[in-house]
Amino acid sequence: MKRFVIKIKYFTQVLLILFFCGCVGFVETAGQVIDGSAFSGKVISRYRSYTKYNAPFDIIIEIIENMNKEKSLLITIEQFPMIKLRGSFPENDGAFFFTSLEYLAGNAHGFNEYTAELYGSGQLVLKEISTIEIFEPVFQVRITDARIHRYDTRITGSDAVNAMINRHDRVMSLTEWMRARTGINWRTIKNFESYWKPVLFPEMTANSKRPKDWRQNGDVFQNAQDINWNINYTERVFPAELTPVRNSGTLLRDFEEALPLIYLEYEWNNIINLLSKKIILYKIK
Repeated sequence: MKRFVIKIKYFTQVLLILFFCGCVGFVETAGQVIDGSAFSGKVISRYRSYTKYNAPFDIIIEIIENMNKEKSLLITIEQFPMIKLRGSFPENDGAFFFTSLEYLAGNAHGFNEYTAELYGSGQLVLKEISTIEIFEPVFQVRITDARIHRYDTRITGSDAVNAMINRHDRVMSLTEWMRARTGINWRTIKNFESYWKPVLFPEMTANSKRPKDWRQNGDVFQNAQDINWNINYTERVFPAELTPVRNSGTLLRDFEEALPLIYLEYEWNNIINLLSKKIILYKIK
């Protein structure tokens, strides 16, 4: 009982510290504390790249050692804080394999979290000045775990996994259409949102920002999720697989609850292409 009380006291202290450090960090780290991942291993060394030294973006690579003295990699990308990429510890020649992607992002209504198996490999040569390079496309194989918090509802287990798989499938269809419509590489999620929101939801956008001729004579509107959707605009602009998603309001819910995921999937190929170039890393711990 004494040990249990100590753990609860420590857990409460951790949450209080996290709260005063900021809401975004609190959501992310609190989730890790709850599932134990924050204490699953210790960082024994850390490396990072710097854009000022011609790196495509800033990345941090940590060498993690668990209680069994087994080592692994944890890769974070500062421009995409919603994900962590895990990999095996490099072999003698530097070869390593990606093992999983961990996604966590909050929204005004709660947060989405999932873990997916990854396929892909690369080379990480660890020295005082190290290098990382990916040799093949890296992609998510399947979602294995998920948690969804929406208002006062918390979804876990297989229900969360299935819901997250369905959302991810819809996001993949959406971003495939987005990339075909414009190949612009949006450097920030704010610019990404500013461009796409009027295209996806002109009904909810100021007149000055709506697409030209988004509404034409004879257009029919259909109410869903308390929004009157221009279903003729949907048919003119969107592919068939996204038509019911937009007209039902599901696309709006995905955009409001999973914008970071949409942005991530849109930029995924750019992330992998940039990592395919040899990046110099500097040891910082």
